[in-house]
Amino acid sequence: MSRQNAPGPELPLEVILSLQRILDLPRGHDAEILDGQLDTVSHLNKLFPTEASLGELEAVQQRLAGDERQLKAQIDELTEELKANQDPNRMQLIQEMISELLGQMSRIQEKASESEAIVKNITKDIQILDLAKKNLMLSMTSLQRLQSLVNEIAQLESLIRNNKYHDIVHAYGAVKQLSLTFKPYIAVPTIAQVWRQVQDIQGELRTKVDADFDAFYLQTSSPARTLPPETVNSICLIADALGPDVRLQMVERYVGSELKEYRRIFRPSDEAGGLDNVGRRFAWFRRVLSRHEAEMENDKDGKRVFPDDWKVGWAMFSKFSEITREDLTVVLSKVAPTLTVQQLLDTLQPTMEFEASMSRKWSTPVIELLTRGSPSDPRPSKPITSAFEHHMNIFVEAQDRALADMLTSHRNGLKARGSLEARPSFDAPNSGKEEDSPSLIVHPSSTELFYFIGHNLEQCANLGRTGTGKALFDLLGVHKKWLKVYAEDVLLASMKKPVVQFQPRRSTENPFDSTHVNSACLAINTADYCQTTAMELEEKIREKIIDEYKEKISLSEEFDLFTNVISVAIVALLKELETAFDPPCLAIARTAWSQLNLVSGPSNNVIDLIQAVENVVQAVRDHIERPKYTRNFLDKAASLILAKFTHALVKSRPLKETGAEQLIIDLQALKACLLKLSGGDTAVSASYTKTINKNTQRLESLLKVIVTPADPPEGFILNYTLLIGDDSFSNFQKILDLKGTPKVEENELLDSFLTITSTKPELEKASFLTLLDMDPSASNIAATTSSPGGSRVSLPSLVAQVSSSGGGDNIFSALTSPPPVEKDPNGKPEPSSEKKREVFSDFRRFVSFAVRRERSEKAE
Repeated sequence: MSRQNAPGPELPLEVILSLQRILDLPRGHDAEILDGQLDTVSHLNKLFPTEASLGELEAVQQRLAGDERQLKAQIDELTEELKANQDPNRMQLIQEMISELLGQMSRIQEKASESEAIVKNITKDIQILDLAKKNLMLSMTSLQRLQSLVNEIAQLESLIRNNKYHDIVHAYGAVKQLSLTFKPYIAVPTIAQVWRQVQDIQGELRTKVDADFDAFYLQTSSPARTLPPETVNSICLIADALGPDVRLQMVERYVGSELKEYRRIFRPSDEAGGLDNVGRRFAWFRRVLSRHEAEMENDKDGKRVFPDDWKVGWAMFSKFSEITREDLTVVLSKVAPTLTVQQLLDTLQPTMEFEASMSRKWSTPVIELLTRGSPSDPRPSKPITSAFEHHMNIFVEAQDRALADMLTSHRNGLKARGSLEARPSFDAPNSGKEEDSPSLIVHPSSTELFYFIGHNLEQCANLGRTGTGKALFDLLGVHKKWLKVYAEDVLLASMKKPVVQFQPRRSTENPFDSTHVNSACLAINTADYCQTTAMELEEKIREKIIDEYKEKISLSEEFDLFTNVISVAIVALLKELETAFDPPCLAIARTAWSQLNLVSGPSNNVIDLIQAVENVVQAVRDHIERPKYTRNFLDKAASLILAKFTHALVKSRPLKETGAEQLIIDLQALKACLLKLSGGDTAVSASYTKTINKNTQRLESLLKVIVTPADPPEGFILNYTLLIGDDSFSNFQKILDLKGTPKVEENELLDSFLTITSTKPELEKASFLTLLDMDPSASNIAATTSSPGGSRVSLPSLVAQVSSSGGGDNIFSALTSPPPVEKDPNGKPEPSSEKKREVFSDFRRFVSFAVRRERSEKAE
């Protein structure tokens, strides 16, 4: 039974696809039947879509039976067709036809092979005759060439005996060309004999050329020369034909002879070879080169001795540069301990001018002159100025000392200003003599510094390859060092308040230090100028320095240093801003809102706060050049102001309904002030306005909940859930604390809160109130630091957080002290359970609520 009930084997996918293709089935339920994926329920729903259709059961059965009979008929028809196509006799016939076709192909291939053999047999004699003809023609040509070679050799020997150099050039070229054609047949005795004869002639010719050339250039100082220039020119052409080694040897011997006197006169150990006589070296070479050009390359009769492509002048310059470089290297090593920058430059400058004049003379770079002038030297060619590369540290150290002297006055000037006994009080951002004096955009010291750096780099780069290699890279390292010193000891130091003996009185209208604000703004402008100029400087150095050091050029660290200066300056401005509005914030924190009976316009404290903020922001806006830094300051200032206002609000609790209404009005006035600070800048308005609206809306929601009467409790709690949107027990308790709800009412409201929120699963578990610190005086609102001047400046940790975040989303997080991290016995932090901490923060109160609820249910 189990075997009968077991499903049959599933058809392979290929068989199913074939059946679909044969039956031409669409991808519908019929295809699903073949795939074994028929959905019976959906099929029945199609047959009987409604209950009324069940009455047509018999008609459906008849239709299905007819479909079944039709399918069986199709299956039988296809089965018969398949049997017919699979007839064994038919398959056997096809195989026989294929075998017969293969046999025919084999017979055709055999016939083709036989035909090819017959053709080869017929043309065999013709191929032999063609080969004989080819060999005969080659033999005749070789014999003719051999005869020509023998004749040319005889003629060449005669020319050599008669010293006819002009004709020897052509004759030797012909002999050399003909002899090369017989090199493959060197094993033939006759050809080997002729080949040896050619080699003997080459040796004889080379010996004669050397002897005649030596006789000529050793007697160039004599008026009567043994050979005319045109003959020597022919000898040079023979040397070219003999090979490049002969030509190179002749040039080296000539150059050595010409510079022999130079080695004797300008020895490094003699006075003439010292640094003071470098100019005499170059003058001597110019005279020798002029004489060479007049006598050897442009004879008075207009006939040249050396061919133009020999570049004998280049070879003389290359050898002179090599000797001079070696001599100067020795001399510089001796005088290195006492070598001064002026001596170095006085020696290097004429050397550079000499190399530049040679380059202009031949319209070719010095390196190419040296390379092509000394092809026998495998070492990389170096100019004379390369001898100074190892001593350029003297120039770099001198620039280091010059920069130190230049910045000393600025660094000492800051120390002197820091030793003042008192700082004057300023009643307005611009008062007294400052109105008459033009305001500075950047520190003059920065322009002076970069002018000096640019001049140094240009001077170094003008020293040729010597100055655009390691020297320029080392000089950049010196400049990077002093840029760091400038950022730290000048710009950052300029923002430090001086040490004073007593605290000056501040004006009530302008309690902030406008001089310090101006210094911070000036530091921002200067740091931005230094960043921009440093990046331009980096690009220029990368263009001038040699390829070996291009990838090492970077001023990114110095760029980050000036970015840090800008950040510190913005924090300093925030400190002054905090100092300005700290008195009205303290007044707001001390206000007894619970005793307020009447709500009017914005309070005097908020008006004072707005006035203080506008004074500082206006001072900052007037002095910062780049709008992006003003925007950065405004973003952080808005976050700081709202955070301090929130701190003051929390400290001044209980607020009561009337106090909360007054604070809403004050908040609106403060919001309008903050929105107005953007100054209509469209680049600021979008994001800045969005941030202000978002943060003030949170604080406004908090105050609106406090304004709502606690009676009836359901309405008060419903308003809380709508405005705050969480079911946090601790957050609701914060609202009650801010509102100043009596303890008796507070317990009832907490009970009602738990009851109502338990039926609202859509509420969040936390909100912005979760981050609200209810004890700011103990955390950071009362945290103060003393400025270098001894003045008390409130500096909560919010300043650092705001300056780093730059956004307004952290107002409440900035007001919250971080919760203690619980650790397990192994010292690892345990995972926090935020939900449990919020709802059951007061376990005893929760227990009392449960007991009261149980008693009320029993009473009912």
